[in-house]
Amino acid sequence: MGRVKVAGFSVSLDGFGAGPEQSLQDPLGKRGPELFGWFFGTRTFNAMVGREGGSDGVDEGFAHRSMDGFGAFILGRNMFAHSRGAWTDDGWKGWWGPNPPYHAPTFILTHHKRDPIEMEGGTVFHFVTDGIEAALEQAREAAGEQDVKIGGGVSTVRQYLQAGLIDELHVALSPVLLGRGEAMFAGLDLPALGYRVVETTAGELATHIALSR
Repeated sequence: MGRVKVAGFSVSLDGFGAGPEQSLQDPLGKRGPELFGWFFGTRTFNAMVGREGGSDGVDEGFAHRSMDGFGAFILGRNMFAHSRGAWTDDGWKGWWGPNPPYHAPTFILTHHKRDPIEMEGGTVFHFVTDGIEAALEQAREAAGEQDVKIGGGVSTVRQYLQAGLIDELHVALSPVLLGRGEAMFAGLDLPALGYRVVETTAGELATHIALSR
């Protein structure tokens, strides 16, 4: 059985993992994209959006690791859609267009039932209404011997951390002050939950910190 990981999760210097007021115009919240300056210029990100080129180096290495080797993904609803409440037949199939970057079964946490959506490239969105442990059980079964990635957002990662279900966590600490947004670690006693720092690496545009338990 593979491990459960968070990888490539950007956090500001003042501890926010997303900006406030997520909307269709601001998928990462206001000023949220500033957290990902280290990622957007990499070869990995360019390949994800169909472009050539991009930077190599430390940031690229962590970017590549953040998407490689995963047999299933788990996302909170806000990582799939800007809408709230019951699903409507509006044709929305996620932020990434017809070929999302997951290329594996992807489980969306929601309170509202919805049929699976099959996308190009091997991504199938499954909607799970009975909680984080049920989603993880389904993701583990789908992933087989590969790892499962908890892809976010902040609330979803916090729930899995609090439950002690994440084995490894890679945070990209970006040199940005958001002032407000979704706090990543506020109120979480990570040492008490068994987590410790196992790696710290300075990249070109972020400092990469790995935690494990």
